[in-house]
Amino acid sequence: MFRLCAKNCARTVNLTNPYSNLEAVAFWRKAISEQSCFDVSGLWSPKFRFDKLPIFTAGSCFAQHFGRALFAAGLDWIEAEAAPFGTSDELKRRFNYGVFSTRTANIYTTAMLRQWLELCFEENASYDEVWENNGRFFDPLRPTIEPDGFESIEELFDARAVTVKAMKHALENGCIFVFTLGLTESWMNKTSGMHYAACPGTQAGNFDPTNHIFKNLTFHETSAELNKSIAYIRKANGKNRVLLTVSPVPLTATASGEHVLTATVRSKSILRAVAGEISDGRSNVDYFPSYEIITGIPFRSMWFEPNLRSVRKEGVDFVMKNFFREHEKAFGPLRIAKQNRHSALEEDVVCEEALLEAFGRA
Repeated sequence: MFRLCAKNCARTVNLTNPYSNLEAVAFWRKAISEQSCFDVSGLWSPKFRFDKLPIFTAGSCFAQHFGRALFAAGLDWIEAEAAPFGTSDELKRRFNYGVFSTRTANIYTTAMLRQWLELCFEENASYDEVWENNGRFFDPLRPTIEPDGFESIEELFDARAVTVKAMKHALENGCIFVFTLGLTESWMNKTSGMHYAACPGTQAGNFDPTNHIFKNLTFHETSAELNKSIAYIRKANGKNRVLLTVSPVPLTATASGEHVLTATVRSKSILRAVAGEISDGRSNVDYFPSYEIITGIPFRSMWFEPNLRSVRKEGVDFVMKNFFREHEKAFGPLRIAKQNRHSALEEDVVCEEALLEAFGRA
């Protein structure tokens, strides 16, 4: 009986099977173990060209790196909301110009992205809550956009209207919308359902435990919010494309009750799974693995600063090297929109979530 089973099993193994003709990238030993980590390639097969449409960037802190690299390469990165003429580089940075394509500040969750797009395309969309501190007014959708707050509520909503108009105009005229998913954790208003960019009382506003609730988006909630957002983007212009990435930057702090390490893994796992599911089977939605390149086992955390959170410049450069190499492999050399371009904002990224570190107990 045993000899018969062994004979049959051996015969089965020798037959052609689904693994017989796979490329080397499908096998860990050939693709990873026997390669220098600097030679690991084939991590991305781009679905569409990046030199046919202007590029709009939004999302978490890591999206800033992406936008700068595309801009520096001469691609048509959209600065839809430019600073007033003559504004110094220092003031541009202080007031969040040139950080993303519009002055949304960091959009960490898919729920936050959906809210911004609702403001663009839903006539009745209204998020009218305002935070006040010492006679200055702060926008809960982007509380750090004006470092000292707005002088009046009218000024706050006028400034938000400018941002919404700029975002809507860019989407209606056609673009590649690059969105970096950053977090699943957020805070929201229990009564209105509004998701905040930050916990009230950290960057501005006052925390109300009776009305401010912690929200950790599930897989299904994250997916539903992102699908709504992509529907808005596609409806604005049928030519629009979406590139999703996941930020490799760990959580600064968690309000989930978990250890910050397990909370980070949970959050990033959900974001990565959602991005993969939504991009699969869609020719107009793609996923680029910046998260895997920075955090993957072959790279042994070498791309992080000593705090094991901030990504080193060399890591960002390596991510973008992979991006441009695989894009050229698929489509040939990029058609550069403008020569000799450089960003005036080549300093540290603007990351509001990092401010949470200040609230930790010694």
